[in-house]
Amino acid sequence: MEQITILVVDDEAEIADLLEVHLTAEGYAVVKASTAQQALKQLEERTFELVLLDVMMPGMDGVTACQEIRRRMNIPIIMLSARSEDIDKVVGLSSGADDYLTKPFNRMELIARVKSQLRRYLYLNTPPARQQESSILRAEGLEINPMEHSVTLYGQPVTLTHIEFEILHLLASNRGRVFSAEELFERVWKEKYFQSNNTVMVHIRKIREKIEENPRTPKFIITVWGVGYKFAKIDR
Repeated sequence: MEQITILVVDDEAEIADLLEVHLTAEGYAVVKASTAQQALKQLEERTFELVLLDVMMPGMDGVTACQEIRRRMNIPIIMLSARSEDIDKVVGLSSGADDYLTKPFNRMELIARVKSQLRRYLYLNTPPARQQESSILRAEGLEINPMEHSVTLYGQPVTLTHIEFEILHLLASNRGRVFSAEELFERVWKEKYFQSNNTVMVHIRKIREKIEENPRTPKFIITVWGVGYKFAKIDR
């Protein structure tokens, strides 16, 4: 297998160098960029499997850069920030990031999150033969194709992040079953859920904005108050 290459985007050279040390020790190749503009240029010129993106940078900030990257491609993006408030995490995840890590970060947590995102990304982009039994899921104009990792709504493509796709596919594959936020998080992120974690809520809202005619009165992803979420309508 070819070496996995990660793009590190941070205007603080010391942080970028530290990330490079941690990642290369795990066998990854690392390319560094100190501005969002440099990062976007690198993404045009070569292939990366993951982006570590600082939020606070001069010029174009990380949130704007994340939105621009997401318009072009669906590789995993982990946001890095010195700010730990919930609202900052919500903004970062809402911009299209797959995960959010607060500085100063723990080396083991960093590597665990990187590996988690890479597992999902590489698995979904090279589906094993045993996945072929998965069928396309359809519901009133919505079509979810797990083999192609694609979603369309009335024939028009819907751009979802990898996390958004996994949440939608999990719900749609289990029609009528209610999943708590904790269960969704632990099954999709494959990490332990912690209290006051609104990550699932943010991703559900983003999915609804993309597939629901009226996100305020959804017909696909239904909230079961005090319990969790379910996918209401699906026809094979």
